[in-house]
Amino acid sequence: MARTGFFHHFGTFLLLVATVLLIVTCISAPVINDISIMKVDFGRLHVGGFKRVTFGTFGWCEIADGQADSCSSSHVGYNPANVMRMIEGTSFSNYAENTTKALTKAMILHPIACGLNFIAFLLALGAGLVGSFLASLVAALAFIVTVVIMIIDFVTFSIIKSNVNDDDSDSRAHWGSAAWTTLAAAICSLLGMIILFITCCSARIHKRRNRDFEPKNDYGVAAAPPRRRRWF
Repeated sequence: MARTGFFHHFGTFLLLVATVLLIVTCISAPVINDISIMKVDFGRLHVGGFKRVTFGTFGWCEIADGQADSCSSSHVGYNPANVMRMIEGTSFSNYAENTTKALTKAMILHPIACGLNFIAFLLALGAGLVGSFLASLVAALAFIVTVVIMIIDFVTFSIIKSNVNDDDSDSRAHWGSAAWTTLAAAICSLLGMIILFITCCSARIHKRRNRDFEPKNDYGVAAAPPRRRRWF
């Protein structure tokens, strides 16, 4: 894979970048309070002394100004609509609440997508035909899972964001950094998959072409390379 080495290594690097970006999403609130998929700023209305609430992969945090933050425990699945209702009194329909609550259970796909990208990265490090082919297959699966969870993130918190911003309060919901790291990870995973697959096919073509142009003897067998004459 000498002729495609640079592109292969670049594709491998993209898979590593996707892994790191998904790690950032996985450690969003309540693991790291200020990293969020979506955040709600209370504006002038400091509810209970808190100025902001951040929603992450496995929970949420209420960010205080000058005092300790209050965070939920880390667990798969939670009810962001109920959190906003308890904090601010935002109204949600039963359908919206049940939908967002159910979709947060699928956020376990964040660490799964992260793990798949890392496995693809390790396979691509082999730099061989088999390693590149397997890496491209795993990267394709990682891309699919990453896209699915990205869609789930945006659908889930678009419902929350719409209800919060349409409310009469001064609170405003915004997308957090973890939403964009998931999007960037999906792009890196896609590009890494494409590059690895192309370099794998290109290396196979070059190998077959070199085999066809090998000099052959009268019996149709590739001639052995000439032996160098020793002068000592």
